[in-house]
Amino acid sequence: MVQGFQVRVLVVDNDPFTLTLVTEALAAANFAVSGVPTVPDAISTLESFSPNVLVTDLNFGHGVPTGADLLTHLDEHHPWIGKVVLTSHLSPLLALPIGHQLTDGLTYLIKSQVSSISELVTAVKDSITTHSPSTVPQKHTGEQLCISKAQGEILFLIAEGYTNAAIAKKRGASVRSTEALVQRTFTALGLGNDPDFNPRTKAVRAWQQGKIFVK
Repeated sequence: MVQGFQVRVLVVDNDPFTLTLVTEALAAANFAVSGVPTVPDAISTLESFSPNVLVTDLNFGHGVPTGADLLTHLDEHHPWIGKVVLTSHLSPLLALPIGHQLTDGLTYLIKSQVSSISELVTAVKDSITTHSPSTVPQKHTGEQLCISKAQGEILFLIAEGYTNAAIAKKRGASVRSTEALVQRTFTALGLGNDPDFNPRTKAVRAWQQGKIFVK
């Protein structure tokens, strides 16, 4: 890296606490940083800020552009920009709508597993000089709940607020088969038929906390 050159980093996260924490930490590490909360804001800022690296979350809420959309935009219009995903989800499938997938040449960091700012700084620096295939975690530990790809798709739609009937329609399946898959998903997550708890609520909480791995 050229001496005296200050790397510009664009941070995109809709959680205000995370956005502030990451932007301030990278600024303290001598990066020029701009932080925005949405994908449309990020696309606008690409032109005015001209970043060298993008650090983005994947899920920005229901019915809005995703981090995958932003990464695809980068590949099409700004392929020289380094890409770092910083998300709470162990598996990208849990953070992206059905049919969406991550592009190549990025580093995938899990928020709960980043133990120091130096790990993020290293990922940012490496993203500029390295254009290797995407680095996405492929292994899980005993502390994580492991589900199938189909169950991951179901869980994402549950987290988006869809009913079983709406999930069936979206996946092109019958309501009966969808209900069975939803129940198998709850079973895989260790959620029994306790009448005092709503399994959908507990499943979404585990999804939000990044405790689930898609095998």
